[in-house]
Amino acid sequence: MRFKLAGPMLALAVASGLVVAPAAAQAAAVPATVEVRSTLKVRSAPSLAAKVVGTLRNKQRVTVVCGVTGQSVRGSVRTTNLWVRLSTGGYVTHAYLSSGRTIARCATTAPKGEAVKAKPKPAATVTYKVGTVKSTDGAVNIRTAPTTSAPVKRTVVNGAKVQGVCGVVGTMVKGTVRSTTQWNRLSDGSYISHAYVVTPTLHICPGTPVNPPVTTPSITPAEFIKAAVPGAQRGWREYGVPASVTLAQAILESGWGRSSLSVTDKNYFGIKCQGTSYGKLANGCHVYRTQECTKAGACFTTSASFRTYASMAHSFRDHGSFLRVNSRYKPAFAHTRNANKFIWAVWKAGYATDPNYYTKVTTLMASYKLYQYDSWK
Repeated sequence: MRFKLAGPMLALAVASGLVVAPAAAQAAAVPATVEVRSTLKVRSAPSLAAKVVGTLRNKQRVTVVCGVTGQSVRGSVRTTNLWVRLSTGGYVTHAYLSSGRTIARCATTAPKGEAVKAKPKPAATVTYKVGTVKSTDGAVNIRTAPTTSAPVKRTVVNGAKVQGVCGVVGTMVKGTVRSTTQWNRLSDGSYISHAYVVTPTLHICPGTPVNPPVTTPSITPAEFIKAAVPGAQRGWREYGVPASVTLAQAILESGWGRSSLSVTDKNYFGIKCQGTSYGKLANGCHVYRTQECTKAGACFTTSASFRTYASMAHSFRDHGSFLRVNSRYKPAFAHTRNANKFIWAVWKAGYATDPNYYTKVTTLMASYKLYQYDSWK
């Protein structure tokens, strides 16, 4: 079943595009601008189920005090589970705010409990997953920390086996297998870039920041479309998905390629791995920590594994394959030469829960003249 990326406030990548700093004694206020088509609701808590205590209009300036983890929201600026506390005391999702400054994390006070005597716990056994080094660049460095500036502890050659325990965010590395910011912590405490390792899915290391910094590319809509057209048209030729549909969905779901899934893993559609399986067009899996919330507003942390790709074109082709092989979308393929009917059928089959999803996609198709890229015309 397709999982729509809800957080990019995800660990190991995900995405607001801004760093959330540790809480300070007194966080500095940060100005921000609302980017919304209608109005943005201010709530009493960081959840869409919380009471509405006010509204904000498009382009309204607000003052952000600090940020907290809450319900994941896909907005006009980004997809994230970061909510911000305003100077008025209410909360809004960061998905609809633009701000170029760091937002401090809201301070929390842990309740104090009575001291109790407890038996010491036995030392935990370190479990690991065996990965294989794949390198056409020569020996791969294993370092003391997840950065290319850390001291080299040893080197390994192509084909070597390594024992991966968990994953952390570090320096971006372009390797033989993929380009990624993920580094794998090994059983001896050292680190190797995930860019050179084929391994079963690794979980996030305890203590990994919820919102690591992601460098958002500076790209115009015209540049994004130009880069995306070849992959979208190939997806049409191979699987029958209209290129205009693929382009519009990519724009909407990746925020013009600015989501951290697309920046880090070239995943423009939030397609998940199925266990450790990632199909023929992806090149691996990347585990992210996400924040899920119940309808009652109770939130909890879980993790999800998303596919990684070698290129934008691979992601676009996999999107076509995903729709083609899932029987629920079969009715759409009766309209492979009618883009609007195609995306209508996909939406009605349950591709997205947003009641305005069809309108948003077709508006992008018309506004940016994406129909011209449909290959049969």
